[in-house]
This record gives sequence, C-alpha cells and structure tokens, in this order.
Amino acid sequence: MEHRALIFSGGKVFDGTGSPAVPGDVVVRGDRIDAVLPAGTAEAGPDDRVVDCRGTTVMPGMVESHCHLTFPSAVGHVDPSFNPPIDVSFFHRMPTPDEHLAIAERNARILLDHGFTSAYSAGSLTPVPTEVRLRDRIAAGEVPGPRMRAASFERDNNPVRMGPDGPVPQRTGPDAVRAFVREQAELGFDSVKLLMSNDDVFVEGGSMMTQYTAEEADAAGEQARESGVWLNCHAQAPESIKLAVRAGFRSIYHCSYADPEAIDLLEEHKDSIFLSPAVGIMWANVHEGAEFGIDRALAEKMGSVRSLEAMTELYPELRKRGLRVLPGGDYGFPNNPIGRNARDLELFVRLFGYSPAEVLQATTQYGGQVLDMPVGVLTPGYFADVLVVQGDPTEDVTILQDQDNLLAIVQGGRFHKMPGALAG
Repeated sequence: MEHRALIFSGGKVFDGTGSPAVPGDVVVRGDRIDAVLPAGTAEAGPDDRVVDCRGTTVMPGMVESHCHLTFPSAVGHVDPSFNPPIDVSFFHRMPTPDEHLAIAERNARILLDHGFTSAYSAGSLTPVPTEVRLRDRIAAGEVPGPRMRAASFERDNNPVRMGPDGPVPQRTGPDAVRAFVREQAELGFDSVKLLMSNDDVFVEGGSMMTQYTAEEADAAGEQARESGVWLNCHAQAPESIKLAVRAGFRSIYHCSYADPEAIDLLEEHKDSIFLSPAVGIMWANVHEGAEFGIDRALAEKMGSVRSLEAMTELYPELRKRGLRVLPGGDYGFPNNPIGRNARDLELFVRLFGYSPAEVLQATTQYGGQVLDMPVGVLTPGYFADVLVVQGDPTEDVTILQDQDNLLAIVQGGRFHKMPGALAG
C-alpha cells in the first residue's frame, strides 16, 4: 500500500547547511521533502509511514564530487589491471561497450549502497559514451545508482594521443579544442574534461606542465557555453589553474600547487568555481599502496607524496577563504576502490582542518550545488534523498565509512535500503 507521507521521527536532523544537528522530524511526500519540523510535531495520518529514528541522525544523501564509475575497481571487485603506472593491461583487453556498462552499473549500485545518492563525474575512462547510457538508465529507474552528471573522457592536448589500437593523431589549437567540446556535447555528456596540466604518473615533472594555451582554454570555455555543457579539468600547475578559472571552468581537480596569484584568483571566483582535491587517492598511494606495488619510492616518483604534502598546506587556506572544496575523487583504483568514498570526509577533518559539520556540508549542500540539482539539503521542495545514520556523524564522520551504520538509504522518497530495525 502506498503511504501518503513518510515521516522520519525521533532522531537528530542534520539538514546539510552546516547548522548543528538538532532533534526534528522530516516529512516526505512523493519524491520530495515536504517539511522539516521541530521534534515530535509531525502529525501522521492513518496511511502515513513513520520511521522511528531514535539514536540516529537523519541527513541528506551524500554527493561524490569527482566520480569515476567507469573505473574498474570497487569494494569486493578489485581489478589490478588498471593500476597506472604499474599495470594498464585493462586497455589491452578492453571490455565491449555493454560489458563496460555492466561494470559501471555495478559500481553505481555499490556507490549508492554506501550512501552516495548523487554523483558528479570527473571523466569517463574511454571515449565511449558509457556514462551517458548509465545516467539515463539510472534516471529511468532501470538500474539503481546515484543521480549523476556524465562527463567525457579527459582530453590530453598532445599531437598524438593513445587510442585503443595505438597512437592516434590529434589536432591542437583553439579550433580543435572547440570541436572536441562540441562533439562531446553532441554525444550527450553534461560536462567535458580537459587535462589542463600533465601528471607525474605519466611523465616526470608532468604535474607542473601546463598543456593548453590561453587561447585554447578560452575557446573551450566559449564553446562549452555555446553547447550548454560545463568544463572540468585536471589541473595541478599554477598556470593551468589560472587558465581554467579565467576560462570559466566549473570544477577543478587536484589544484595541488596553486601559487598565491592562483589562490587569489580562486577566491575572486569562489561563487562560480568548485574544487575537488581527490585527497583519497594521494593518501592511498602514500600509505596503502604496497599491496599493489606502490611502495614509498614509487609513490614519490608518482608525485603522490609531494602532492599530499602540498594539499595539506594549501586546502586549509582555501577553506579559510570560503572556497567550495568538495570531498571525493579518483576512487576506482585497486588501492582506492569505489565504495570507500566516505573516507575523504575523514581526511578533510584530519588533514585540512574541517570540522565534521563543515565537511558534511561540503558533501551534501555543496555537492548539490556542483550538480545544480535540488539535492543535498533537507528542505521543502528538494528531492527526498535521505540517510538514517546510526550515531552522529557531526561528531564523528568516520561512522559513515561503515556501511552497517547506514540504517536507511532513501532516494527520491523510495527506500534503497530499509532494514527491519527501523520498520515503522
């Protein structure tokens, strides 16, 4: 029998705005939040369903801000064949488009199982529009997974790029960049990703190599606005960060080596820019890679040690300046599998100086803002994406890393997870 309203009663409510969690009732009607009321004041009708939330915290579903659902490794499904620079044999035995979609669908369910009800993609692994198919299948209710914005594969700006069958010539220059953005928009992607700087994993000193000219970056920005898509980028070198901000990019990943000029520019544009440092993968490479061949020496060669140190110095300053810095990123490698994403929240607290409430706001309210969707806040009219968490994550965010602490996961007013312990 369909209930007219779903009422979460008796718990603390963290609404996503950063305000303290307080006792309250959350009322859901259909797929939306109807009301957030003082504790004990929601009146239940005979056909309404009341969920007893005593001893729990009711909060918005989390948002993964730097998502790679086409990467192959997830909790319980580690694939060592995609582990650069040690092993990239994944690309030598490429799955078919349907097989890769099945991997992405599996990953999407795992991410939702861990409390992430929405996801902003940071790029597809291949040029095939797998993420577009995945996004649309999730939206149609054909498979479970987070609401998502799909992103293209990342464009390197070299005259030659690697394709599935070997090197492929690639044009450079403003017109070529425009064409890429336009083509990806036509394929149905919501955002387009550019490798604005190289990376130490690919080439020694790569993180400090800016790969696009100002003219190319500006052309990308102009075409993105014309085509109705957003731009995201991998940018570590100071100049690459500045080019991205000036060209109107929406989300900048890593941003490790921002210099004082870049920091000032980011602050100047803080109302239009989002940052996702992807601290989880750097931590995993430095501290948790040995099992997969990444020892300390290789972590240093990959740039992970230096990047983690730089982030730990940079991001407390960006926090003080009011930048919207979002947890999440680069999960999908063997030592950093999809499903461990909530660990980023702990690293924000431990390394960047965030309070638990601040990082929860970043993964809920700010996550909804980067998606430009009515999610991430428990407020009337927003989608009813709700977690019921055993304990209080505004005191200890690490409890979100234990799947068993997620007593209920609700997406659009429907239970994805509803254990009997909360049956009402």
